[in-house]
Amino acid sequence: MRRRSLLAAAAGALASACGYSLQGRGITTDPSIKRIGVPLFKDRSGKPGLDARVTEAVMQELLKRGRFTVVREVSNVDAVIEGEIQSCAVLPVGFSGDPGATQASRYSISLTASVVYRKIGQKEPIWSNDAFSQRDEYDVGENASTYFDREGQSIERLAASFARSLVAAMLEAF
Repeated sequence: MRRRSLLAAAAGALASACGYSLQGRGITTDPSIKRIGVPLFKDRSGKPGLDARVTEAVMQELLKRGRFTVVREVSNVDAVIEGEIQSCAVLPVGFSGDPGATQASRYSISLTASVVYRKIGQKEPIWSNDAFSQRDEYDVGENASTYFDREGQSIERLAASFARSLVAAMLEAF
């Protein structure tokens, strides 16, 4: 009986020590941070409305965590997340099926921003990245009568995935 217990314990130890993990190693945020300010991201890309979309997506992603009050102000907060969108580039990555075709049918859109997450009163940031980026792709319909703003939809997806990745990078120990 004792031998079975030892074998079961050894098997359990080996299984738990396999070295693979799909999650971060925990929350790296100071537990005293309860209220985070997220002012409007600055925008050097020139894409109208992108700053508001990205800022709102970051705020929503923080709110999903359920641990913080998130506001646009930078006063009366414990920490602040400041961002500056460096670029938003749209490039063709696929062309219609005809050999030698010059009509783009698929586009890639990428967003790069400089982001700093700091606790109020501390000189060193909790987290920062000068070139945090995310990318999305979208197809353009071949028939002009069925075309609609797929770039706008892609920007919405891009802002959401950018925010999800950004908040995970800032708050989880990856």
